[in-house]
Amino acid sequence: MRFDTLDQWLDWQETLHPREIELGLARVLTVWRRLKPAGLECPVITVAGTNGKGSCVAMLASIYRHAGYRVGVYTSPHLIRYNERITLDGDAVDDRRLCEVFEDIDRARGDTTLTYFEFGTLAALTIFAEEKPDLAILEVGLGGRLDAVNIIDADLALITTIDLDHTEWLGETRDEIGREKAGIMRPDRPVVLADPDMPASVFAAAERIGADAYAQGRDYTYTETGSGWRWSGPDGISIDLPLPALPGQEQIYNASAVVMACHCFRQRLDCPDVALAAGLAKARLAGRQQLIPGRPNVLLDVAHNPQAVESLRSCLTQHQQVGRVRAVFGLLRGKDATAIASLMGDVVTEWHLMDLSGSRALASSELADTFREAGIKAPIKTYPNVANAMDGAKASSEGEDLILVFGSFLVVGEAMQYLSIR
Repeated sequence: MRFDTLDQWLDWQETLHPREIELGLARVLTVWRRLKPAGLECPVITVAGTNGKGSCVAMLASIYRHAGYRVGVYTSPHLIRYNERITLDGDAVDDRRLCEVFEDIDRARGDTTLTYFEFGTLAALTIFAEEKPDLAILEVGLGGRLDAVNIIDADLALITTIDLDHTEWLGETRDEIGREKAGIMRPDRPVVLADPDMPASVFAAAERIGADAYAQGRDYTYTETGSGWRWSGPDGISIDLPLPALPGQEQIYNASAVVMACHCFRQRLDCPDVALAAGLAKARLAGRQQLIPGRPNVLLDVAHNPQAVESLRSCLTQHQQVGRVRAVFGLLRGKDATAIASLMGDVVTEWHLMDLSGSRALASSELADTFREAGIKAPIKTYPNVANAMDGAKASSEGEDLILVFGSFLVVGEAMQYLSIR
């Protein structure tokens, strides 16, 4: 074996390909066919979108597990451990299995170079091909059309929201980005569209290839009913359900789309109403408006683009915060820091910015300059790492204050480790 530990494999993968991100399917598809010529034998749901992917994946997995199915899930990025990316029935794949699969991929690739993300995608697919779960749920990492996940023909596609993010790769408008996300659709197969304001390009793509599109507000709807909500779908079907356990006003949009997906998939995997209810009520997802009680309280959220930050802002303004809000925040290059500053400027009392690791990291000093240019008047402090920023925020906080940790997954993940959350 080339390496003995998972960390050694991951460190090497980061150096193997000359570019951290390279969109395109040719290289990874070639290696996949060498690895598993028969492909995946289980049904596949692929989830793409700007925000809400993780929530939809978590709810789908919870629902189908409550229905008695064995479910494999591939997501990215991770918060604390790489193993979080690949799970079987909720359990992360262990280091030894990952090392063995990486060795298989390394042999199969020959002279083909693969990115860090492509190695992970092939590892997940290989494990699912060998374990043969009843269902595989795959989260797109970036875009859709040219993302490595898209080497698999999904039996059902779900597209969450479309907003401006990764514009250097996906396009400068919602229509352009929507066209890329729509690449996960397949002819004569269902695609569920969660965004009630889905760009026209997505509908056009569905019509062009002959996908069966189900749109929020057109083909299915929801109505809040006090303590719960009612989902209404095709053919006059309606189901009364509990509110999703995942926090955030937007989760009911996500849940509505998830129920539509389960309805579309009922001929492949039957899912009774009791499993829908239990799955929604018990779904969990770390790092999404996750409150850690204490004095002060800590709120964790991986919001790192304007649409997600707007949802976070809505959450904060709806709760009557007594004390001050001290933000621990960091961002990768290419994100719209100016828009985020504008959204959060009147909510955050004090900013604690840090340097992050990696080639795409935005230096805290550069981020601070951007914030000041955007008109931020609140105090801004900079630190060399997340732990120091957390120390600084705690030192200046009183009991009724809130430490808001948001931005990059790297920030939230390191803050979770700082707080000893596993």
